[in-house]
Amino acid sequence: MGRLIAVVLFVALLVPGVLLGRAWGLASGQRTVAAGAVELAEPTPEGLAVLRRQAAHGKRLRLLGLLLGVAGILASVVLLAEASVFLWVPVLTVGLLAGVLLGEATRPRPRWALSSPPRRPRLGELVSGWLVWTMRGVVLAELVTAGAMWREGDLGGTVFWAVAGVPLAAWLTAEVALLRVLVRPLPADGADVPVDEALRTWTAHLVTAAASVTALLPFGTLLLRAGLDLGDRVTEGIDVTPVALVAGGFSALAAGLAVGVFLFGWLRPVRSTAPALAG
Repeated sequence: MGRLIAVVLFVALLVPGVLLGRAWGLASGQRTVAAGAVELAEPTPEGLAVLRRQAAHGKRLRLLGLLLGVAGILASVVLLAEASVFLWVPVLTVGLLAGVLLGEATRPRPRWALSSPPRRPRLGELVSGWLVWTMRGVVLAELVTAGAMWREGDLGGTVFWAVAGVPLAAWLTAEVALLRVLVRPLPADGADVPVDEALRTWTAHLVTAAASVTALLPFGTLLLRAGLDLGDRVTEGIDVTPVALVAGGFSALAAGLAVGVFLFGWLRPVRSTAPALAG
């Protein structure tokens, strides 16, 4: 009976990760709709210039993130020698995600005329509120878990600041980017509205996905470690806590990898073929 309970609990705790992956799969449809609206519209010259400038800006910042990741790997090799090999993938991943977040949070403001009186979109029109609040909840859960393990002595000071500081910084950067897309007024020219909506939609999904991955992967790792440590203890009766922690860890890791896969789909910049059609 105890094994059955453990199996049922393990499967049940995998469900949230599956649901999160499905939600991001459905978000791909929103990307298709936004991109299709841009293709059908004929943006103004200012709108086309904005598309080119935004794409170039994002590319530069993502390249910077890649360079930061490589620099972090080199620094880890210098400090830790061969022991740093286990840090190469996490450090490079953090650098790449940092490039995505910084690129979206620092996007230059479009130079087209703004609507008067100013009209602004709602967050729910750009990205699913469930995805945004899940991102915030995962960051909070990761910080609480890291803090609890640090107080128990399971995490060293350096490790704690790494696993807590990186998700916190990613979340704050994502919130800045989300705030920017909400406070900027819509363009005055109706032909540029689809371009503006697509750019906002891209930014909202990119920062939400990047911050989610930054929190989900360390959160899953912490849960797995806590579950495995508890599993080594000798207890009387049935103790489902280790099973719950391990299942939650697997779920978080799987969800983080799934969101990372969907994140790649949003990295392609918004494009318009209107000039080619006109020619």
